[in-house]
Amino acid sequence: MAGLQKILITLTVLALILLALVFSLNNQMAVSLNFLLFETQPHGVAVWIIMSFVIGALIGVLIAAIATFRSSVSRRHLKKRLERAEQALEKSKAQNDRAL
Repeated sequence: MAGLQKILITLTVLALILLALVFSLNNQMAVSLNFLLFETQPHGVAVWIIMSFVIGALIGVLIAAIATFRSSVSRRHLKKRLERAEQALEKSKAQNDRAL
């Protein structure tokens, strides 16, 4: 099953690379981007689109990593609070048992 999954992932990656290649070959007109204070060197339309896609994916991965880190820190904090509450409950039960 793992071998089939690797083959499917490889085929998917190859198909995406082929799609990007065809896209870039069909969109070779050079354009420059004009930002407020500066203008970029002219590159093909496909280069700008693929670059923006890659940068967006990297930003998405970064945001997901930060969210995962924050949730793991929160989970550890809540786990410690639960352990302290369970210890306090056991202590309280032991004191009640002694009192009876």
